[in-house]
Parts: sequence; C-alpha cells; structure tokens
Amino acid sequence: MAASSVPPLGRSAFDRDGVARGAPDGDAGFDADDASRVVIVHAGAVLLAERVDGSAPALELLRPAEVPGGALRVRLGREHPSDAAEPGAPEPGAELGFEARIVDEASAAQIEPEPARWLDLRRAVPLLGERDAALATTAVALANWHERHPRCPLCGAETRVEQSGWARRCVADDSMHFPRTDPAVIVLVTDDDDRVLLGSNAMWEQRRFSLLAGFVEPGESLEQAVAREIGEEAGVEVDRIEYVASQPWPFPASLMLGFTARVASRTPPATARPDGEEILELRWFSRDDLDRALPEVVLPGGASIARWLLERWYGGPIDSDAPWSTR
Repeated sequence: MAASSVPPLGRSAFDRDGVARGAPDGDAGFDADDASRVVIVHAGAVLLAERVDGSAPALELLRPAEVPGGALRVRLGREHPSDAAEPGAPEPGAELGFEARIVDEASAAQIEPEPARWLDLRRAVPLLGERDAALATTAVALANWHERHPRCPLCGAETRVEQSGWARRCVADDSMHFPRTDPAVIVLVTDDDDRVLLGSNAMWEQRRFSLLAGFVEPGESLEQAVAREIGEEAGVEVDRIEYVASQPWPFPASLMLGFTARVASRTPPATARPDGEEILELRWFSRDDLDRALPEVVLPGGASIARWLLERWYGGPIDSDAPWSTR
C-alpha cells in the first residue's frame, strides 16, 4: 500500500486558527512575538532553508523583522507545543505562530538571491515534512487567490485585504469576497482484469501519462462528473464509482477529489478512445505492463493525488521521478 492514507498536499499538520483572523492589533502582536515565523512566497515558489550537514529539507521560517516591509500578509495558523516536532521552534514548549508574506521580485532577491533555494510547490512538497508541506500549500493557494482577485467581481473597483489575508473588501460597494476553490474529479479507472487506464494530455510532453480528470460542472454531482468526464475523454461507460480522498491543488485554485471507477461490464475496455482534443493517447496497464514501460512512460509527480492513487493501486512506491514538464 501507499506510505500514507492521505494524499501528499492533504496532510494538514498545523492548527489553522481561523478564530484569530482579523483580531485587533493582530499584526503588531504577531510581529512582537518571539515564537512567530514567516513563510516566504514569491511567484508561486516558497523559500527553503539552507541545508547544513545533511539536514532534512525544510521551509525557511524567518522572524517577522527579517522580512522587508510592504509584503502582503496572510495568517496561516499556529502549531501547539506538543506538535512542534519539525524545524523552527524557538525553544522547547513554545507555540509557533505562522504567517505567509507574499513578496515581489526585489524583496525576494533581498531575502535570498540564490535561485536554488526557491522551489515551486510541485518540487517542494515531496521533500518537506507534513507541517511544512501543509504550510507551503496553504501559502501558495492564498498567494494565487490574491494575485487573481485584486478587483471586485461585482463592480470592478479595487479591493483591500481584510481578515488577516483571508478576505478582500470592495472599496466602492463594501462587498466581501473570500477565497474559492474549483472542484475537480480525478479517477483511477480499472477494468475487470484490474488494469488501469492512463491518458496523455495534449498540454503535456508526449510520453507523460496520468489519470483522467476534469472540473465539476454547475448542477452536477461528483459521481455524475466522474461518469461524464470518462465518457468524454475516453469514450467508455463506468460504474462502481467510489470516492477515495481529496487534495488541494493550487495551480491555481483546484480541489482534487479522488475516485475509483470500473469500466461497465457491457463496455469492452478495448473500445476506449481518446477524444483527440484534450487526451491524445490512452493506454491500459497491468502492474507488469507499467514496470516494463518505465522509464519511457513518465508518471505524475510525487506531490499529486494522481501519483498517490496510482501507487495505492500498484501496491507500493513506483520508481518514476522525472520533473514536471508541459512539453
């Protein structure tokens, strides 16, 4: 079985402490607390700590005074003393508070000019411990939302940040706007011989294969979305649809809902055909087939629920670590 019962980006390991968002003098109190730590985000990447003497990869957690002014601030939460097992605790028994600061290019260069220390989420999450992976995922998700929603969707006026970075208020009509996620289903389809169906997307490099996925449409249940997406992309009917697990996927703002499904008994697996637009190639793989196809076939990255679902079906880790590429 897979190493964890929870997909990689879904392993939240800190208290999000929503009741503290927007508290009076919250920023001043955070900055004055010796147990406060800041995650730095720039252009979808997080800053990792310099590794010393074989230390494990970890986020660079700065004190508030070490971050240049002017950055957008988002309160992430806190870590209780009994949970503080990862790097960053100022002293035994202290409760860490976490904040993300979203910095511009000049501030990023001032904080750390070495590009190798900045990693995008796909590369960072497989390296990090559960707490740091959860912090990085939340920080990047909120950074993406702020970048894409500077104006009110109702009237087009500017919005200002409120509630410790978890809301934006229109300066013209006073409407409040909150972060949203787009639900998408991702499906491990098998046949009666327990082979898995993998597809190659038109936006990817030619030899990369993954599970079939798609966004949930308005007025549609998750199970209906599974059946529709597999029908549209592979031309086969599925049944025995079962929910497995979910995972945030902030590229820029998706929530991946993982399912398994079986090709309907009246549908021969050989009739599966790619739609020719989104999916260019489909292949059925037994476990032995997949072993023989590697490394020519490139699988989804280690941060994805697609890889987690595949390894859950496979029965253990799969040795395929090619970097992500769209072409």
